[in-house]
Amino acid sequence: MSAKNVLFVLLVLFYLCCFSGLFSQEKVSDWNSFRYPEINFVNHAEGTKGWEIYNRIIPDPEEYINAAILEVVKTLYWSEKDSIPDVRRINYALRDVDGISAKGGGPPEITIFYSSRWVEKSEKDAGDDKVLFETRGVLLHELTHGFQLEPQGIGTYADGGEFWIFIEGMADAVRIHNDGFPQDNRKPGGSWKDGYQRTGYFLDWLTTKDPDFLRKFNKSALDIVPWGFDKAIKYILGQHYSVDALWDEYQDYLQIQ
Repeated sequence: MSAKNVLFVLLVLFYLCCFSGLFSQEKVSDWNSFRYPEINFVNHAEGTKGWEIYNRIIPDPEEYINAAILEVVKTLYWSEKDSIPDVRRINYALRDVDGISAKGGGPPEITIFYSSRWVEKSEKDAGDDKVLFETRGVLLHELTHGFQLEPQGIGTYADGGEFWIFIEGMADAVRIHNDGFPQDNRKPGGSWKDGYQRTGYFLDWLTTKDPDFLRKFNKSALDIVPWGFDKAIKYILGQHYSVDALWDEYQDYLQIQ
């Protein structure tokens, strides 16, 4: 090859690299213009040991919640310019009740309660580190419910069908993707229809097929009407994929881990 041709090839490669870099950055955001919702933190567990523990290790709940919000929206969306539900206020309450946590309401205002008894139990089980790990993980799950999109045309959450599978599977997938569950919780068996961790680990594993899988899966709730799990898989990965075949592949993968 002549020197002239070599120079031409090098120039072509240079420009390809430059343009590739530009295109790969097209959807990357620094999230500096993201508008955080107002956080209304209320303590309904005054005087409990759980509140004392929570207050000691999380002295600034608003800052803590905002950090978790950013993790959630960056997992579900490419940019603050995407179609993110307009949550303007979060009422977050620590309560002296049984259970763990729950989210209620919808944009623009949602509520989340967290159990001080669960904080106390976590501390008793494994100390402050367990409290922080569990509190962050639970918060990631509940905040996902506030900021995720919802599938259309397939019934309601109460039906226990694919709507429910999407909602709870994605909430745990976001938690898993951000290291909010122990990796050894992932075990073979069950069905992709089980929701929560079983579905969540499967969805997170699908990021090995496409690094943006969770973002695209969330966006499929806008783009596919009526929505369906298998439709979303094909929309993201291609028509030759199916949810059942991928689940079988995932099970095979788990067996050799």
